[in-house]
Amino acid sequence: MLFLKLLQSLVKALNSDGTPGQVAAGIALGAVFGLTPLMNVHNLVLFLLAMILNVSFPGVMLGWALFLPVGFAFDPVFDAIGRGLLAGTPALLPFWTWCYNTPIVALTNFNNTIVLGSVVAWAVAFVPLFFLARWLVARYRVTVYARLQKTKVFQAVKASSLYNMYRLFRP
Repeated sequence: MLFLKLLQSLVKALNSDGTPGQVAAGIALGAVFGLTPLMNVHNLVLFLLAMILNVSFPGVMLGWALFLPVGFAFDPVFDAIGRGLLAGTPALLPFWTWCYNTPIVALTNFNNTIVLGSVVAWAVAFVPLFFLARWLVARYRVTVYARLQKTKVFQAVKASSLYNMYRLFRP
């Protein structure tokens, strides 16, 4: 059942009325939820940002689903990045002390090496990920989706009354 929901989210995101840029921004923004530990203040802020900005929310969910296994696989790398920033850079020690002693900033959990490393890795990868996702979504719509629309199965489903009722009542 979960696999079908994921597949439905993928199709909905890729075929939505949003531009490839909106879908790509959603995917790139949603990647943070998959790469970083979920229960952190920065994820709440980015979730609110995703709700406010004109990005594809199905794209956000798709980015989260795609990058969740990547986040678990790269935890040792994120730990090394975070450890290098927290302990390996003495010049940053006063900054990290200030962050830890500031009430709101301390809630971000940036003193955790995996959280810090994953947020830094996501921030560095955001722009390249956006451009790659925009290119892939545009290519998908021009090649794969255009071919799918010409198949008899696709046309039959689209002509069915059940599909038309779905389009009428979908959010």
